[in-house]
Amino acid sequence: MALKLFNSLTRAVQTFAPLDPAGKKVGLYCCGPTVYDFAHIGNWRTFVFADLVRRTLAFSGYEVKHVMNITDVEDKIIQRVRENKTTLREFTGKFETAFLDDLKALNCQAPHVTPRATGHMAEIIALIEKLVARGVAYQATDGSVYFSIEKYRGCGCTYGQLQKLNFDEMRVGERVSTDEYEKEAVADFALWKARVPDDGDVFWPSPFGEGRPGWHIECSAMSIKALGETFDLHLGGEDLKFPHHEDEIAQSEGATGKPFVKFWLHGAHLLVEGKKMSKRLGNYFTLRDLIAKGFTGREVRYLLLTAHYRETFNFTLEGLAGAKSALARIDECVGKLRELAAIPKSEVQSPKSNDALIEKFTAALAEDLNISAAWASVFEWVREMNKRLAENSLSPAEAASALTAWDKINSVLGIGTTAEAEAPADILALAEARTTAKLAKDFKRADTIRDELKAKGWIIADSPKGPKLKKI
Repeated sequence: MALKLFNSLTRAVQTFAPLDPAGKKVGLYCCGPTVYDFAHIGNWRTFVFADLVRRTLAFSGYEVKHVMNITDVEDKIIQRVRENKTTLREFTGKFETAFLDDLKALNCQAPHVTPRATGHMAEIIALIEKLVARGVAYQATDGSVYFSIEKYRGCGCTYGQLQKLNFDEMRVGERVSTDEYEKEAVADFALWKARVPDDGDVFWPSPFGEGRPGWHIECSAMSIKALGETFDLHLGGEDLKFPHHEDEIAQSEGATGKPFVKFWLHGAHLLVEGKKMSKRLGNYFTLRDLIAKGFTGREVRYLLLTAHYRETFNFTLEGLAGAKSALARIDECVGKLRELAAIPKSEVQSPKSNDALIEKFTAALAEDLNISAAWASVFEWVREMNKRLAENSLSPAEAASALTAWDKINSVLGIGTTAEAEAPADILALAEARTTAKLAKDFKRADTIRDELKAKGWIIADSPKGPKLKKI
């Protein structure tokens, strides 16, 4: 089934086809973290979305090369380095490590390539030199190098491919040295920033003089090196459309004369408790904040995957509690299937009895990653499996087949299942005492032990294979 995606470049849903003549290999670039702080939940919505795209492409049979950059030099980072009186690498290193740890906690697959901006100065400088040579960049009196919007448009190129811009109402021709600016200031932006006293030790030599790159040129240089001058997919949050992604297009196409990216995908904003996230409002959460409140990365991932990527999503603590319940339903069903399955999954050649699940799930994802419909197919399957388990109408072979289908689906969702916690010795002793009491027909004692186990955070349930302990 053909995968359809909303392409921000054409503002339409299009059938995805890779540039690879064989139709197999896909180059995917996602703007990564700017490592000056811990990533917040709004950032994580984008990265979980990127993980869903990558997993869906693999599920669809493509060989994906996933590149995600680490922005480890830009305005905010330099300011924090100065304030903390430390070195650039020492400061960014701890936040880079934290980001990668959080990525694992959310069960996001590690990118195949994770380039740092500071490791690509030669490529950045070479790209700027190309732009100067082609006449679409110039060095200003302060020593900085700027990209000329006017010269770029004068070459017949379009500035404003991702977002419609009204040049008659905007301040065209001004210069902007900061990395981020509003759309009202469509201006020549800095490719190379001349060294100033506030930069401290953060600078590199170049043909233009000592300085450092602008944020936008970093991504162009790193993506081109990793994926080539033209590649398949570029992802990011919708807040990056302008100026960051628009400037990436202008720089890259201005230097190479080739189309930069075939498909642009953008994830929508995230609200927290119905409001824009703000430390002042007390609704600003990092993943670590949520884990400290007793939630898990798995629950956060599930909740972030419940809304379509192009819809503004309201993230709430109540929603996380609901995620816990939803995951428990899946875990209980899968756990019962595992108990029933009497043959190894490797012996089940095809999940024929679960074709409907895979077909519905695949069809949902094919329609621009319709995750709501995908989840609906999963919970419809859970209801059907629970019904058949209750009726004892499911054979061990069918249970194994169902698990094979679930594993296939879960390769995209990435939510796993909760591993059975290993009970400590005192809990195991209580469970054994309950079994002894039941064998002696001392049911009152058995019920008392069951309540004691529950008070200690464990549920015990009888099954055909004996009592099973489960951590609450």
